[in-house]
Amino acid sequence: MAVERLSAEEVQAALGELPEWSLRADGLAITRAFRFRNFSEAWGFMARVALIAEKQDHHPEWSNVYNRVEITLTTHDAGGLSARDVNMARAIDALSG
Repeated sequence: MAVERLSAEEVQAALGELPEWSLRADGLAITRAFRFRNFSEAWGFMARVALIAEKQDHHPEWSNVYNRVEITLTTHDAGGLSARDVNMARAIDALSG
């Protein structure tokens, strides 16, 4: 089953539900930065996100430096944002409190 890219209106609606996420400059992905007290907390968060990603078979692009984690979500098969990204962002938000 093909994954469909969200329309501009759907992207804006999704961003309204995900206030901590930002649309990447090219409009093809959403990003969010997280800060934790230390590296261990950041790593633990990434491990929990990894478990969700495996269940959803949808994996983020991310980076980690000490207590910071930056996550980018996009669906390469759709050529941009899809409902899969929005669902993943919601799950990540639920983890972060």
